Amino acid sequence: MYSRERLIILDADGTTIDAFTAIDKTFAYHGMDIGDLTRFQKRHRLFKYLGGLKEFPVNLKKQLGKQKRSQLIATLTEVYREEGQLYPGIAELIRTLLALPGLRVGLVTRNITIEPEETLGRLFLRHDIDVDDLDFLTHVPLVQEKGAHFREARERFTINPASAYACGDEHKDYIAAIGAGMHPFMVSYGFENHERLTQKFGVPEAIISRTPEALCERVCNALERVRSG
Repeated sequence: MYSRERLIILDADGTTIDAFTAIDKTFAYHGMDIGDLTRFQKRHRLFKYLGGLKEFPVNLKKQLGKQKRSQLIATLTEVYREEGQLYPGIAELIRTLLALPGLRVGLVTRNITIEPEETLGRLFLRHDIDVDDLDFLTHVPLVQEKGAHFREARERFTINPASAYACGDEHKDYIAAIGAGMHPFMVSYGFENHERLTQKFGVPEAIISRTPEALCERVCNALERVRSG
């Protein structure tokens, strides 16, 4: 038997958090260049952090070795914690969602910083959002799929699939949401662009927001309406 609650699962990097700017700053601190956002979005995930053809040789050389990779992750962690930014309007959106009655709000992330829960907690707190106010914050290792975690959250709160939503910026987020019986809110300003999402992976254009402002408007339109009865 389902509860009368609803559920929305937010994604961190590329959906709520401007991850590209944080990565770009981190690479610059280490004398590397990630390239521009347009080319970054088009790369296969394996090569996103190695740059394109122009940046690849220098970046690969600087990332070789466990110590160098550790230094890069340490810098990325510091950038996230002290400088990382939410996209415009996202903080207000989250506060709105947290205030809605009968709505469970969670965050599922693959963030690769050191102690990612602590990292995201500090980043969100700088935007006057306490992650402890969320119903859950789940870090998913890169070797695991998000879909199982989506499904676990929905089942834990006995949410009707028709009342469950998930946000994301990569085609795998779309697959995870659909596989968990949830409605996806997709964006094309994060790790994958509009063309890659629609033409390469067949994500329906109608569910994709091209800007953070468009995502906020779409989510609020779907969830701010108070259920009657």
